[in-house]
Amino acid sequence: MKRSEINRHIQYIMDKAKDFNIPLPPFAFYKLNDWKNLGKEECELVDTMLGWGITDFGKGNYNKCGLGIFTFRNGSQSAPQNYPKPYCEKLLFVSDGQMLPYHFHFSKMEDIINRGGGILELTLYNADEKEAFADTNVTITLDGKKLTVSAGSKVQLKPGQSITLLPRQYHSWQGIPETGDIAVFEVSKTNDDNMDNRFYDNTPWVPAVEEDEPVRYPVFDDYKKYVHL
Repeated sequence: MKRSEINRHIQYIMDKAKDFNIPLPPFAFYKLNDWKNLGKEECELVDTMLGWGITDFGKGNYNKCGLGIFTFRNGSQSAPQNYPKPYCEKLLFVSDGQMLPYHFHFSKMEDIINRGGGILELTLYNADEKEAFADTNVTITLDGKKLTVSAGSKVQLKPGQSITLLPRQYHSWQGIPETGDIAVFEVSKTNDDNMDNRFYDNTPWVPAVEEDEPVRYPVFDDYKKYVHL
């Protein structure tokens, strides 16, 4: 992705968050110099990957296949003694018609919540022992109602609705075209995108970045380059 795209998409989500009445914490607006001058008292922001993430999953077309993320809070799977929160909260901003590739999590259970906007459609499979799609029924919970659906079933979440996904349940989604952008929230167990994601087609989680303009708002993968605590 081009840095100009990343900057533009973050600014778009910031602006839309206001429309959705979603207040963001102060660190959402930290510029590059703020991150470079971060004090040790804010090391949790870096160590637990709080803040922004923008990815096109290496597909080269963010509006078709991509995701904008803002992580509000998180613990640490690798260092729970330092960051013992057993939970994570994210805004996953889905643009109108945008898709997310098939993936599952090895250990994370998560609730995916449509907080407003368009309609989110998920497609579901269990993973088999070889991490392929299993031809078995998938057990999910929709707003406290336990359901069993067949492999490959589609489930729609209208604003206010949510689904609970278990580890090793493949899921992809799309914002149904022409229903609008969607403010999706994820409430989950501690998240670690470096260790806990399994993309079906080995999609790269972090895109290569072409630095065609200065960094305005750093994303997760920038921290190791710019933040020195």
